[in-house]
Amino acid sequence: MGIIAFLILGLIAGAIAKAVLPGDDPGGIVVTMIIGVVGAILGGFLAGALFGINVNEKFFDLATWVSAIIGAVILLLIYRAVAGRKTA
Repeated sequence: MGIIAFLILGLIAGAIAKAVLPGDDPGGIVVTMIIGVVGAILGGFLAGALFGINVNEKFFDLATWVSAIIGAVILLLIYRAVAGRKTA
């Protein structure tokens, strides 16, 4: 999959992760898009490590999309846990 397709996939996965987990996030839409792209990388790595799925081959494959969305959701939860803490 090309780099442009991968970035588009990550941006869409970030938007879907935001729709699945609504609420106020520190950083706004730009941070959500970055979380989507990095989450797609994380999801692809986890899918390959846990299930032996190669998600880098096809853009319209269900495994590619599901792993990218799950990775973005995981990363969004981690981001909320870390960025949501207030320092005293």
